[in-house]
Parts: sequence; structure tokens; C-alpha cells
Amino acid sequence: MSIFKGAGVALITPFRADGSVNYDKLDELIQFHCDNGTDSIIICGTTGESSTLTEEEHMDCIKFTIERTKKRIPVIAGTGSNCTRTAVDMSKEAADMGADGLLLVTPYYNKATQDGLVAHYKAIAAEAKAPMILYSVKSRTGTNIEPATAARLAAEVENIVAIKEASGDISQIAKIMHLTDGNIDLYSGNDDQIVPLLSLGGKGVISVLSNIAPRETHDICEKFFTGDLEGSRALQLKALPLVEALFCEVNPIPVKKAVNLMGMEAGGLRMPLTEMTEANAARLAQAMVDFGIKLVS
Repeated sequence: MSIFKGAGVALITPFRADGSVNYDKLDELIQFHCDNGTDSIIICGTTGESSTLTEEEHMDCIKFTIERTKKRIPVIAGTGSNCTRTAVDMSKEAADMGADGLLLVTPYYNKATQDGLVAHYKAIAAEAKAPMILYSVKSRTGTNIEPATAARLAAEVENIVAIKEASGDISQIAKIMHLTDGNIDLYSGNDDQIVPLLSLGGKGVISVLSNIAPRETHDICEKFFTGDLEGSRALQLKALPLVEALFCEVNPIPVKKAVNLMGMEAGGLRMPLTEMTEANAARLAQAMVDFGIKLVS
């Protein structure tokens, strides 16, 4: 059984004015997603600024989200690291807390070989007893999970059950599904490619867009699954200008701004990320209005 099917939100992490994690706002965001059709919450992924959270903050956010979600929808914990031992320890702890799954980005900067990736993921899987989602995003980490490597891991490791594919390479993604004979759950890591990946057998998306349009992102998937391909495609195409605006600066700068424009008061960003330029913020606001999202500030 899949960890989830549909649209999972790659949730932002709200901060207070002093830069500390704002757990009151995190609670509000969790409730917002449980109420608005989100199919899973992914906490402390890269959209959640995990690279600038302390390990204590990281695990506290995961624990808080599991407790507040109360099994209404699955919670997937981002526990990847470029240090295998750190990834093992965080993954074990998150699994023990009751996370429904783990999202594990490829080690960044180290640029492991394919054999190194296999060793890294096998080490985590051996100690963290929870379903694991591999996360391939070469543009951010410098390392690609090659189709043969994904197929090998899916075949050899029982609790490696899915892959979040953000390479943007449809041919590579098709080859993964061919080599695994579909025996790996596929999630889109790109909001502009949800429908194409669903057509290859995907189970859904781990989405930045869901932070501000949870119902619509859910509906792109749901319409596809129920056979309304035209409705799914129409929603995907309608969302394209907004998705482009959400990535006109490095993620999560725009989506954090978008959440604040909706009046959710998610706070600022941790350096080295900085606020959007005025021109890009105006572009984002207009794209949100055009999509039908009400702005408060």
C-alpha cells in the first residue's frame, strides 16, 4: 500500500520575528491542510528550510506535526542529510516518533557515486524501520539517482518503496518505471509535471504549490485518478503561470512570500535566503490573483 495517493504538501516552516520556529503558526498550517484536501504533510523537507534548522528544531518540528496531525493524513518526515550517520539517526528517531514515511534527499555537495548512493540508502533502511521515499533533485544536490540505481534499491531493500522525481527528465522517469516494472511508487517533485508523471503510473505529487492551493493540487490528482483527464489537464495548465511565479526565485523564497500574502503570517526566511525582489513579488501576487487566490496583505 502506498504511503499516500494524491497531493502531499512540502510544508514551509513558519518563523517568528526573532527567527525561532513559530509552533502556533505551524499548528495553524497543519489544520489548514487537513481541512483543505491535502493528502499528506511532508515536514522538514527542503521547502521547509531543513538545511538551516538545528537537529533539535528539525526533530521537534517532526514530533509536533505527527502529534498535531493525529493520523488524519499521513506525515512524511524529511530526514535526509549529506552525512549518512546523521541521516540514519534522524530517520530512526522520526520512525520511532510514528512518522508514516521518510523522505531522503540525495547527499548534497559530497556528490556520491551511484554505489555510494546505494550504500547510503541501505545504511538508513537497515536501521530506520519506516517506508522510505528516495528524493532525486540533481539541480539542488549535484547528484542524480540513475534509473538503474533506483531499480536496484527498490528490488533489494524492502522499505524503499517510492521515489520523488524532480529531475524534470521525463525519459529518465519513464525508464525508472520500466526498470522497476512499476514496483516503486512515483511522486512528482515538480508542480508543472504532475499530469505527465501520473500518466506514467505516478501516485501523486510532493508539492510546493499545495502550500497555497491545496484543494486545486489535490484535484489535479483526483480528477486524473477518477478518469477526468480533461479536467486534470485543464487544472494543470491553469496552474502553470502560478507555478512559474513560485519558482522565479529559489525555492522556498516565493512560496513563503505567497503564504504571507494570504495572511498566514509565516514569517521570514533564514539566511542565506533573503526576501523576494519587489518586481518578483508583484509578479507572484498577480499570478495568485489570476489563479483565484485571495490576498490579504
